[in-house]
Amino acid sequence: MRTLTLNRPHRRNAIDGALWIALAEALRAAADDRSVRALVLTGAGGAFCSGADISVPDNSHPVHRMRPLTDVAALLHELPLPTVAKVTGPAFGAGWNLALGCDLVLATPESTFSQVFTKRGLTMDLGGSWLLPRLVGMQQAKRLALLAETIDAVQAHDLGLVTWVVPAAEIDGCTDELAARLAAGPPVALAQTKALLHEGSDSTMHRALAAEARAQGLNLATADAPEAYAAFAERREPRFTGRWTVHRPPIRPATSENGR
Repeated sequence: MRTLTLNRPHRRNAIDGALWIALAEALRAAADDRSVRALVLTGAGGAFCSGADISVPDNSHPVHRMRPLTDVAALLHELPLPTVAKVTGPAFGAGWNLALGCDLVLATPESTFSQVFTKRGLTMDLGGSWLLPRLVGMQQAKRLALLAETIDAVQAHDLGLVTWVVPAAEIDGCTDELAARLAAGPPVALAQTKALLHEGSDSTMHRALAAEARAQGLNLATADAPEAYAAFAERREPRFTGRWTVHRPPIRPATSENGR
């Protein structure tokens, strides 16, 4: 398990240009490190992330200014391992979309959420325009985006935008337990499952079936499926590694033409 902590508590972890670049580099490093089996994203000092830091003027072209945000959103979405957002305190604007980009979200009763963009004269970024309608439907997405309301963790949970709400005193332990469960899972199967779900949201049934067949072929070429079967038969927990192994059928002895 690896934890990435946004560490600008004096700005409620608002992300400036340097932190966007550092976050992208950290996500690339996690994707390339096979020892990392689950990723937790959180913030320091009782906040998750209050969004992009707009307090410092930036005179660069908007296209260049947006590129680091786009990189982070794409890297997080495509990360081939399960991700958990541990949200304490506010998650506003790009900060909320950063949490929504994770596979699972834990929050506390004190957590608050807002698609604050229109209050700043801006539009949604960090994938929010893609994520929200798929998570809550178009009408609720428009409500959250157009009105820029602040909602609490219970409301977010009711809308399906938070997976679990746990007491603040328990969130560290709950996050660690969840990450450990994910890290113990079959890495190839988890990566393929995540990719299938993402691709399926924009796909047809026939394309989804073809993608599932391809993914299952990859799973069956690892040691994890036989290990799962053996563990079930032996009544123990499986030990998944994601190790690649080709299961070849036994070679039959050669026979002569007349030896049928």
